[in-house]
Amino acid sequence: MSTQDPESNLIETNYDNIVYKFDDLKLKPEILRGIFACGFENPSAIQQRAILPIIEGRDVLAQAQSGTGKTATFAISALQRIDASLHKTQALIMAPTRELALQLQKVVLALGMHMDITIHASIGGKPVAEDIEALKRGAQIVVGTPGRVFSMIERGFFQTEDIKMFIMDEADEMLSTDFKEQIYNVFRFLPQTTQVVLMSATMPQEVLEVTTKFMRDPIRILVKKEELTLEGIHQYYINVDEEQYKFDCLCDLYDSISVAQAVIFCNTRRRVEELTEQLTQNKFTVSAIHSELSQTDRNTIMQEFRSGSSRILISTDLLARGIDVQQVSLVINYDLPSNKENYIHRIGRGGRFGRKGVAINFISNEDVGAMREIEKFYSTQIDELPANFGNLFG
Repeated sequence: MSTQDPESNLIETNYDNIVYKFDDLKLKPEILRGIFACGFENPSAIQQRAILPIIEGRDVLAQAQSGTGKTATFAISALQRIDASLHKTQALIMAPTRELALQLQKVVLALGMHMDITIHASIGGKPVAEDIEALKRGAQIVVGTPGRVFSMIERGFFQTEDIKMFIMDEADEMLSTDFKEQIYNVFRFLPQTTQVVLMSATMPQEVLEVTTKFMRDPIRILVKKEELTLEGIHQYYINVDEEQYKFDCLCDLYDSISVAQAVIFCNTRRRVEELTEQLTQNKFTVSAIHSELSQTDRNTIMQEFRSGSSRILISTDLLARGIDVQQVSLVINYDLPSNKENYIHRIGRGGRFGRKGVAINFISNEDVGAMREIEKFYSTQIDELPANFGNLFG
């Protein structure tokens, strides 16, 4: 097991081979065409380090934040390792939420647009018959959530004997108590020879446990968080003194900025619903998303927001991991996240791949300590919002 500094929760890198150009990875020409068509020019830090060992078939454990290009890292690698002529499932990619699974499926489809392969999403909320049909036909890459994937394997619809890659995105989230048992159960059905790739923003004990149980001599790659997604994001706070003044503050703020689109994060579903109601009464057009909504509703809401027909999206942390909405230039933490790891997941999307973004944290006097903790954790600085902040969005 890797030694770890408990303070920083980081693994130690044991691999230093860096490939600076996609052309040098010896990828299938169709994949290269897909990469360039998606607008990628050169690999990001994680892609420079992780794609090569994954396509060489090594077990890989990579620690990197959202927004660093890790989805494309394993999407490109899976596409490279798939035998397109074999109509059997060869790669299984697991994600903690349905939204993230669908997002991953989209990325793999986009990168593989010039290849003749099937990429199927096996997730709760979708008709089981549709799942059974796609699995029977032998979708070469399956992206799924633990509950549905395990159910399909257990019922004999998902044949696992040809799986050569098992990829787990957001492994820290996946191995938290909710999913741990299901993940272990899925592992039991995979061939002994299956390559295991874990991507994780943090390395809690649960992730390290899996590395010792299921991975063979894994390559460990660390892309440090402070070098990454907070770069290019201006972080501010507004001290509203007391909780009850947050709403007025939000309305004042909105009058002063005309910003393309904003995501507002709250800590609970109830809070999301209350804020949505208040803003709607004040004639703001808003959408809200949380885990109690049906899959169809969630998809519709995300579609509206992505297309720009709704400008404000209010969400719980469900959305914070992995969902990239291109136009978001402002993230508001109406509540500071109760788990400091989620801070980067929430605001780290605004500045993806060097795009600029602004994050504003609403804090009451009681939150000051928690905000200082976040600053320390990310070695970052959150400044008080200046009076002339309207210029930030010019």
